[in-house]
Amino acid sequence: MRSPLFNLFAALVLAATLLSPAHAIRIKEIAAVQGVRSNQLTGYGLVVGLDGTGDQTTQMPYTTQSVANYLQQLGITLPDNRASQLQLKNVAAVIVTAQLPAFAQPGQTLDISVSSMGNARSLKGGTLVATPLRGADGEIYALAQGNLVVGGAGASAGGSKVQINHLSAGRVPNGAQVERSVPSPLLEGDSVNLDLNSVDFQTARRVAQAIDLKLGAGTARSLDGRTVQVRAPTDANARVNFIAELEELTLEQSAPAAKVVINARTGSIVLNQAVTLGPCAIAHGNLSVTISSTPIISQPAPLSNGKTVVAEQASIQIKQDPGILIQVPKAPQLAEVVRALNALGATPQDLLAILQAIKASGALNAELEVI
Repeated sequence: MRSPLFNLFAALVLAATLLSPAHAIRIKEIAAVQGVRSNQLTGYGLVVGLDGTGDQTTQMPYTTQSVANYLQQLGITLPDNRASQLQLKNVAAVIVTAQLPAFAQPGQTLDISVSSMGNARSLKGGTLVATPLRGADGEIYALAQGNLVVGGAGASAGGSKVQINHLSAGRVPNGAQVERSVPSPLLEGDSVNLDLNSVDFQTARRVAQAIDLKLGAGTARSLDGRTVQVRAPTDANARVNFIAELEELTLEQSAPAAKVVINARTGSIVLNQAVTLGPCAIAHGNLSVTISSTPIISQPAPLSNGKTVVAEQASIQIKQDPGILIQVPKAPQLAEVVRALNALGATPQDLLAILQAIKASGALNAELEVI
């Protein structure tokens, strides 16, 4: 029998749990300042110094052309008939990509990714020669060069091959240097806009209310379900301090919209805590098709000058299991939804079709998203 002291302690814990405030999140975790974003850079280059694992130039003519163009820039001109005959086993044509972060200034360094675009077997041990990286406007914003780091290994001999991880892509830490900065609209106008990570009118209203409560009424207003406009000082230093304080404001996290995310390729299914299920009845049967092939040897009679013929006899069987009608009770909580779906005994691939059918019938109270 439990003591009165234990019962009192349990009551205090329960009261503290019920009276504790809801989980608070900062504005910076659910929204970002409009205009503060990264930019994608890309470029075409050459990786040299490979150990005979480069492009097969007979099948990749652009690699040979790129080397000839590069040598011409260095003052070395090859005859036309010799340029097409180059056998460059230690060179590979690659695509270089990088992310130019917001407010990046000339002289800062970036990490770059290098990926083979031809039939090079491996980029391990290669060196990327100077490659300009361009933005969507065609302007050069960074210059990349350096030794590749490839997180893989491989060996081949006598027709056998062993490989670990991927050998045709690698990275160069701090391999690019910024040459031009991207103008930012952060200091333009007398206000800044906050873009929510997801469209939710309730969250947009709560963000505006939290800002008004801290900084004064009329400071913020919701433009739509994703954008909140906030009046901000025009001075650069004052605006940076204002945004820093703005991002640290907290608000109670609202319940997310009920959603079921289905990955049709892998069969993965994810449900959030707001998913509920209405009462319904489900019948689901399995259909299996079995195909077997048996070799049959036809032997000719003696002295008939015939030939032995090998044929195959195929057997096809179709088996359909009867579908049992299962009544699924109302499930107002996620744990009960999971328990009801597990009771069906269906595979993840079968659950994809079942959940879509339940949604179509109106019994699944959630948004269904297929990725």
